[in-house]
Amino acid sequence: MLQSPVLAASKKAAKRPRAAMLLPLSGASATVGFSMQRAAMLALTAGAKAEDTIMIDTGGTAAGATAAVAQALRGGARIIVGPLFAEESRAAAQAAGGVPVLSFSNDEGLLRSGAFLLGITAGQSVTSILRYARGRGVRRVAVFGGPSRWAMQGNAAAERLRGAAGLDVVMLPGGTTAADLPAALRRIGQPDALLVTEGGDALRAAARATAGGGLQLLGTQQALDLPPQEIAGAWLSGPDPEALSDFAGRYQGGTMNGPGLIAALAYDAMSIVEALRSGGVVDRDALLARAFPILTGPIRFAADGSAARELAVLVAGQDGFTLADKSGSL
Repeated sequence: MLQSPVLAASKKAAKRPRAAMLLPLSGASATVGFSMQRAAMLALTAGAKAEDTIMIDTGGTAAGATAAVAQALRGGARIIVGPLFAEESRAAAQAAGGVPVLSFSNDEGLLRSGAFLLGITAGQSVTSILRYARGRGVRRVAVFGGPSRWAMQGNAAAERLRGAAGLDVVMLPGGTTAADLPAALRRIGQPDALLVTEGGDALRAAARATAGGGLQLLGTQQALDLPPQEIAGAWLSGPDPEALSDFAGRYQGGTMNGPGLIAALAYDAMSIVEALRSGGVVDRDALLARAFPILTGPIRFAADGSAARELAVLVAGQDGFTLADKSGSL
């Protein structure tokens, strides 16, 4: 069957929806920015053209992000990937109008700003580990927080889960230190588990303070940089290490320089863009319409910019971290 010359010309002229990636390609975070750029390019489909994706430098500043968004919109971008930092992302979302902004930030303070959070948030990490612990028979959890924004957002997530499927969540008083833990835990009645929402140093200190007490330690993905021997037996939530290992092999390409988690997020962002492009529609509604099976945990975005995410659970041991679970559904 002969094809209409008009239809053939239309198909030939059709262009893939354009995306802009906003990265700190100058300034203090330029090294990170270039690693993200390299990772993102690995996610492009075969035959992708360079002009389909515009790389724009933000310099790592809010003003730079605002200028970068203006450049992206002039270039016809249908989606903006980035920026990296929270204040950049807030500025970008304000400047983007109806064009979706897929931020690399994990700061839940950006919710309802107009940006969608691709970074792994404290809420996602805490929700994953508490749901796993509840499935393993944990009923009562004490929460040991800290002063960081991550810890406060993790604490809030734990509070939201109080009562879920019979889970009892007890917040330890603000100002509690690792040295105070044995006495603080006795005062509330020994719980089944202790969730440390602060970063790795706090989990390590908690492990030392409660050693030998039969308490199950729970941590977030921020503690995955710790030597596992120092927190042996702890359960932590984070991305599936097998998926990250496969990506690292592609990224390194025989070199000695491996990617970090931020680079994996850049790969994921471009994977999402390519999935949208394959459907022919790149806009806010398309971003909200489905889940995306990405490296750092299958994810589904909500209208307020938050996301439900499946994370793996890892057990720390003398020989490393062992994958315990990567179940869940979106």
